Amino acid sequence: MISALLDIFWIPIGGFLSFLIFISAINKSIGVRRAYVNLLLRIFEYGRVSIETASKENQHFSVHNPKTDDKQGVQLVNDANSKEGTNGATLITRDAVLLPQAQEPAPEKPVSSKNDEINFDFEKCLDYVKSGVEAIIEDDVTSRFEAEELKSWNMLTRTNRHYEFISWKITSIWVFGFFIRYVILMPLRVLVCFVGVVWLTVCTAAVGYFKDGPFKRDLVHKVLGMCFGVLSSAISAVITYHNEDNRPSSGICVANHTSPIDVLVLMCDSTYSLIGQRHGGFLGVLQRALARASPHIWFERGEAKDRHLVAERLKQHVSDPNNPPILIFPEGTCINNTSVMQFKKGSFEVGGVIYPVAIKYDPRFGDAFWNSAKYSMMQYLYMMMTSWAIVCDVWYLPPMYRQDGESAIVFANRVKSVIAKQGGLIDLVWDGQLKRMKPKKEWREIQQVEFANKLKSDST
Repeated sequence: MISALLDIFWIPIGGFLSFLIFISAINKSIGVRRAYVNLLLRIFEYGRVSIETASKENQHFSVHNPKTDDKQGVQLVNDANSKEGTNGATLITRDAVLLPQAQEPAPEKPVSSKNDEINFDFEKCLDYVKSGVEAIIEDDVTSRFEAEELKSWNMLTRTNRHYEFISWKITSIWVFGFFIRYVILMPLRVLVCFVGVVWLTVCTAAVGYFKDGPFKRDLVHKVLGMCFGVLSSAISAVITYHNEDNRPSSGICVANHTSPIDVLVLMCDSTYSLIGQRHGGFLGVLQRALARASPHIWFERGEAKDRHLVAERLKQHVSDPNNPPILIFPEGTCINNTSVMQFKKGSFEVGGVIYPVAIKYDPRFGDAFWNSAKYSMMQYLYMMMTSWAIVCDVWYLPPMYRQDGESAIVFANRVKSVIAKQGGLIDLVWDGQLKRMKPKKEWREIQQVEFANKLKSDST
């Protein structure tokens, strides 16, 4: 009896799944995902209003019952009135920020004689002491490697603020949503992901037998678009592309980096060559599959540290106009969708055209940021497949060229600022690798010299 009911339940779902895979394979959309996202927005809004109403009632109850130890009610009020935003809002406002690069040099002072008196006031150090305390409370780096704060609860346990039991209506919605995500969506997404990976492996292996030429390049473009379209269904991706006239066709494409899904998001719309370190496991399967069909640059761990070798391979790829544009994430690590951090200068030294791309995820439906220090790839995929959806915007920006006399570092910063402005992200000068290493010795020495110069100029 139970098996018969399960068969009746899964037959229509299986048919609907097959239909969705077919639609994704031909790169078409019937609007199901966007309708699903719009429905979620209405549910989230209803939840926000219900939570705020319950919080006010708890606050009113606490005021009229001062002896009541209602810590949960107080916490709900504080969370409901929180002003933290989704774009990296900070707790404190800094008057002086110590940056990892030299500032404008202090004006030269006339050489003082031995008889000149040098006065030292302790208060001259207070600005630096204040900056140090502020950095301890909340620095600009470590907060970029944690999930960004949401304005309101999105009905996910991983962003739980003890709201699921605030009222029976919210509890009912949360339980129903849990059932939908874990009992229906997750098994279907795992199945679609498996089908997508197998389909990608088979198709790229078949395409690899064709001779290089215009026909193969056109075939690769269609096959990869089809395969990544299927894989995007595994995370219910809803992607909006802007300014498609600026879509890169050759050269180097650089983008801010939030997640390994960034590659999937961009490959659904165009074909790119990839550059990076060879991986094992799930990523290794995808790397080997892609390498069969189109040119990519994969390095062993030791080779990836050889800048000259990387630059030479990159120049060879870019010099061939038949190669697809090569996709590079100059930050070198994943940042939490609130900021753009320092771009490595290597890809900006090659020359030629640079195509900037800004990617911004909507955190209300699921946090796309991959904290590799906390979660493995399989744990991350599990979180993606149990999220509501992955919703993002992609902006293709006008091509940029290195100006005469412009250094690679200045060019990289100029491209970074354009991406940050378009994506509504905070433009930071810090190196994202600080989550794995200590600050460079040169940075500390620069600050020490500046501090000494400040004391000298204030004392004379």
